[in-house]
Amino acid sequence: MGRHALGTLRHTGIAVLMLLEAFRDIPFMFSKRHRHDVLHQQFLTAIKSLGVITVVGLFTGMILALQTGLELRRYGQEVYIGSAVTVVILREMGPFMTGLIIAASVGSAMSAQIGTMTVSEEISALEVMAIKPVRYLVTPRLVAMITMMPLVTVYTNIIGIVGGAIVGQTQLGVSITAYMDNATQFAENKDLYVGLLKSILFGIIIATVACHQGFSTTQGAVGVGMATRRTVVVSFLVILTVGYMITRLFYQ
Repeated sequence: MGRHALGTLRHTGIAVLMLLEAFRDIPFMFSKRHRHDVLHQQFLTAIKSLGVITVVGLFTGMILALQTGLELRRYGQEVYIGSAVTVVILREMGPFMTGLIIAASVGSAMSAQIGTMTVSEEISALEVMAIKPVRYLVTPRLVAMITMMPLVTVYTNIIGIVGGAIVGQTQLGVSITAYMDNATQFAENKDLYVGLLKSILFGIIIATVACHQGFSTTQGAVGVGMATRRTVVVSFLVILTVGYMITRLFYQ
């Protein structure tokens, strides 16, 4: 257990140092040489994920509205379903579901790509050519995550709220007008801002974990699979922990 704990601390320190180096190299991403890489990663992060995010966001809002609405109906308060769904999605479920989806799809792909480059010694070749691997591989992905995660989260929020409105109209007898009136009455700007802050932190976590696991890959193809699995598992655990801590910090 002690050896495992020391190994975890060592990998955490290496990942943090890599993240700091990537932040230091962000100004270089505005150059023409790196701009295409950033745009490509933004496309992979946001546009390529819209399909699954749309389905997950829609059904998340529908499930929240149905389960909450059925309980509120017992007290004759189902008209407040709009406020319940909107607040929960803005604070928690929007950024949380977005983070899980991006970690499972984009984060795993990042880890597999960099891990394949590591075991095939392409990373060593970059260093021989005096190309910094962190600047070339990590920083574009980090910038893409930081810039795209809030936008994707806003999209998830909208889709989730629309899904709740559909259930409220069709199954709970709550008109869309009443649903939106309650949503705007009880939801605050703070709920949106805290959710967007979470999404940025989740993007940083996913990029850091995925790239670190890719650079740490060994044992050939088997190691690539293990690194991909570790990326998803570690990202999920850290996202859950950080999400709770942020909520506890802003809503005491």
